[in-house]
Amino acid sequence: MNILTALMQPEVFLVWTSLAKTLGLLGVILGLVSYTVYAERKICAWVQDRVGPNRTGIPLTKFRIFGLGQPIADALKLLLKENFIPNDVNKFYFYIAPKLAMVPAILVLAVLPFGSSLFGVPMVIANINVGVLYVFAVSSLGVYGIVLAGWASNSKYPFLGGIRSSSQMISYELALGLSVIPVFMVCGTLSMPDIVLWQRENGWMIAPFWAKGLSWEMILSADVQGILGSFVAGFSLQRILLWIPMLISFVIFLIAMFAETNRLPFDLPEAEQELVGGYHTEYSGMGFALFFLGEYAAMIAGSGVIVTLFLGGWSLPLLPDGSFPGLPGVLFGLMNIGVFFAKVVALLVLFIWVRWTLPRFRYDQLMKLGWYFFFELALVNIFIAAFIVAYVK
Repeated sequence: MNILTALMQPEVFLVWTSLAKTLGLLGVILGLVSYTVYAERKICAWVQDRVGPNRTGIPLTKFRIFGLGQPIADALKLLLKENFIPNDVNKFYFYIAPKLAMVPAILVLAVLPFGSSLFGVPMVIANINVGVLYVFAVSSLGVYGIVLAGWASNSKYPFLGGIRSSSQMISYELALGLSVIPVFMVCGTLSMPDIVLWQRENGWMIAPFWAKGLSWEMILSADVQGILGSFVAGFSLQRILLWIPMLISFVIFLIAMFAETNRLPFDLPEAEQELVGGYHTEYSGMGFALFFLGEYAAMIAGSGVIVTLFLGGWSLPLLPDGSFPGLPGVLFGLMNIGVFFAKVVALLVLFIWVRWTLPRFRYDQLMKLGWYFFFELALVNIFIAAFIVAYVK
């Protein structure tokens, strides 16, 4: 009983619940990273009219289960593979570069609200009031790992890949940061959980229409007059006007996130046809695996940020009061967590589909798109949002 009382002390409670949320989220993300690689290989196979991984299943049995054991086999292969380090590299920076590339993507997850609450505990590890600024500050550190890998490899191809990555990050982080300013103008906060709560009550950022006052009780009771009234109330000039800058911000943020995560059509730092493998050409074993995992972890973190800022986070439509009739609070909390990760998975599928559909840009096209188009468009969009917000208020 004394142990239970001690665990419920405010300071101790905050420590062990934060640790539990961290370990749980990290386990989910690492599993999601592994099976995102599997999904990428399967979707790639479907696009190219192939089969993809379909052999590896439960060991020592005949159950192949569509090759779902492939990520486990890949992980074991990379763990057991020799980590070869060339003689001419700068060994210290060569060694720490893969860690620096992966850690920032994991740290971004700390401020993402991946659910409402569970057993009364908010489903966010660190609820800070400048969460969006934290995301930009931490995620920008990932380029240091790539640049260090390119420089420390003492080889021209990795060096060119590191230089490309640094210039690409600088170019698109400007548009990325400017694109979210209209969101702050509308919501009036930099807190990620508060942005989600605003969208739960007022509608997702990219939704030009949002039914006012519509709830599941109204739907289940077949209140036709109330349902029609909610739909009519959802059509407002203010909502439609706000949708214009929000949609522009969403498109800029989404495309800039492709560039920030070095995904096609912006994978110039790797560009196998030009740079062999780019910044990780000289890496093998777990060094290569950490770069690989860092890229997919950055995809998941970026998708989580997009979901939080533009797609309502963990919220579902038609639940303005944050509850569901007849559903216990714990199940509702688990449903919210499932909704958040379902949206993240949908965006990951979009990332993969784009990679195997579009060709790679030339480097001059990449720079022109970032500096001559998205940067100016993001600036103009801020003024558009400012005028609309002033008009609405």
